[in-house]
Amino acid sequence: MNNKNNPLLRDRNFLWLSAGSLISMVGDQFTLIALPWLVLKMTGDPLVLGTVLAVTSIPRALFILIGGALVDRHSPKRVLMLTKYANTVLLAVLAALVFTGRLDLPAVYALALAIGLSTAFSIPAATSIMPHVVDRTELQRANGLMMVMRQMSFFIGPLLAGGLIALFGSGTGVVADATGLGLAFALDALSFALSAWTLSRVAMRASQRPASGPAPSMWKSVGEGLRYCWNDRNLRICFCYWAAIALFITGPVHVAVPVLADHLGDSAAALGVLAGAHGAGTLLGMAGSGLRFARLGSFGMTLLALDGIIGLLFMPLGLTGATWQAGLLLLVIGMLGGIVQVKVYTWLQQAAAPALLGRTMAMFMFIFMGIAPLSSALTGLLMRSITLAQLFAGCGALLVAIVAATYALSGMRTVADIQPERAAP
Repeated sequence: MNNKNNPLLRDRNFLWLSAGSLISMVGDQFTLIALPWLVLKMTGDPLVLGTVLAVTSIPRALFILIGGALVDRHSPKRVLMLTKYANTVLLAVLAALVFTGRLDLPAVYALALAIGLSTAFSIPAATSIMPHVVDRTELQRANGLMMVMRQMSFFIGPLLAGGLIALFGSGTGVVADATGLGLAFALDALSFALSAWTLSRVAMRASQRPASGPAPSMWKSVGEGLRYCWNDRNLRICFCYWAAIALFITGPVHVAVPVLADHLGDSAAALGVLAGAHGAGTLLGMAGSGLRFARLGSFGMTLLALDGIIGLLFMPLGLTGATWQAGLLLLVIGMLGGIVQVKVYTWLQQAAAPALLGRTMAMFMFIFMGIAPLSSALTGLLMRSITLAQLFAGCGALLVAIVAATYALSGMRTVADIQPERAAP
């Protein structure tokens, strides 16, 4: 694209921020692949994997609202810089323990807890920094480019991570693939250090300070947002529906997919292919979310239809006999999920009252971050008594049942799209 027609490509602040973000996003995928594989190779127990993921997610869910309050009180750049420094140290320690063969399960839990806590502060900082960097007229385009880069990292990162672990999978460390796993964590630590350096080059725009006067307490502000989300009929219906989706589909994706890769190929490369296929599908879905085929009536009907198809595709995943078969299913599931994701975010941004948009979006994030640990732990427990095929079939059937019950018993199908003029301030 011509730089003259795109001011963002001439904005040094945006270029520094986006470069650092891309480096960090790709680096994150190394840990997202390496950590589950590490736990599986250490213990061979899906329940332990589920609890490790839960330990990572619980502090993120509990402290994310506090993280948002700190970001509002201080500079998003300052909070984000501190979290990048913290993650650099934590991942460097994890890499060193893997390389030296001194890693044990309590250390894994402790580091997972610390990384989750850091994420509780980095998420609100990263999602609120853009208005402080680019001109307001370029905000939508800047956020769109960041979203595309993030989805590209979901495709590229897992493939690189899986290939790295497989290529350097030898070693006499604490587990098989120790050398590759240690390199994966070390590269993620390096990515945080590099992105901290690029962030230091970003100049923040002058803050728009609120009017003088005592601000309401943090807890009072949070309570106001919760009451608003509950009292609004459409938001209440959607949030309850998404809570059910998070409970029954998040855990199998996070826990059972790595186990599926282990069964199909017994290789981190297989996990990288599956995660990369899902990421590529999500990117394709986001790119095609505005096309006519992606709309099936109202907003509510579109969500129910797409989620119902996802449930049907989820059911045969446990019966696949080759990595490419599971990857193809996850590609289509990711594509449908990408369409849903764009439509949900756009609808929420248009449906929420402008003064409560931040708290509405925080509530949406809290639903998935709060329920995800429970779902992961539940999945790990279930996998001790049922087969992988039964888990995928059961969760897919539950998703279809939730869609059918929501269609019949709630007003979800009547939840309409929001016209842009209604979203204008």
